[in-house]
Amino acid sequence: MGDDAGAFRSSVLTLHRVTGLPVVFGGALSGPGRLRISELVGNTTDSLSGLVVREGFGLGGKAMAMGRPVWVSDYPHASSITHDYDKPVRNEGLLTVMAIPVVVRRRVRGVLYGALREPLGLADRVVESAVQTARDLEQDLAVRDAADEALARVQREAARDEPRTAARWEEVRAVHAELRGLADRIEDPALRDRLLAASTRLAAAGTDARPSGGPPRPALSPRELDVLSYVAIGCTNAETARRLGLLPETVKSYLRSAMRKLDAHTRMEAVSAARRAGLLP
Repeated sequence: MGDDAGAFRSSVLTLHRVTGLPVVFGGALSGPGRLRISELVGNTTDSLSGLVVREGFGLGGKAMAMGRPVWVSDYPHASSITHDYDKPVRNEGLLTVMAIPVVVRRRVRGVLYGALREPLGLADRVVESAVQTARDLEQDLAVRDAADEALARVQREAARDEPRTAARWEEVRAVHAELRGLADRIEDPALRDRLLAASTRLAAAGTDARPSGGPPRPALSPRELDVLSYVAIGCTNAETARRLGLLPETVKSYLRSAMRKLDAHTRMEAVSAARRAGLLP
């Protein structure tokens, strides 16, 4: 997780597909105030590959400094930008260039570019599609950040040796629910599996080893377990629905199904039964 380069690689491919622009490229920040162009599609030379762009310089640097998309239709003669990177741009033959910063929590994480080899204007549809690709990448990075933070809290919790207090258990349960909620929003299968595995380890930590020959563990669906995870930390059906992106009636349906499988008559009976079964921490 935390691999911005991998996320940018995927978004550059998406940008090429949704805009139809012949040349697209981009990269994540490689240090304070500078990015490294690492992903390119449609290029005919290596002049832009590995290029480090500093904030405030060139088109991408201007986008970084302003925090919003910028573009020019005649790069070599554009008066609105500095021309520190004219040589690699000229070697690639680019004239119309668009740069869109990727901003997460008010911090630039990189830039996506799209370009033409002709001095033409960009259609509104192309600009809108490019901006949406950047917004999708921002959302992906924000979810990854939240997952990293949740897992870091799990690791800090596991590193402590002192007896668990009720307050600390509430934190474990909150992280468990957060991990399951984040996993549902992750498209990367490996990352999603890692989050779910971490939530399963947390659930198992709250119960003693099950004796051999004991009753089988109730088979709750992933969504039923997601709902119970939020119920366990005191969320209402409406709050649970909001956090999971579901309708309240859908939450009620999952909850009723989970209660039936757990042979429980109330929400909290279901939570207690799930904890005894090692399904919740």
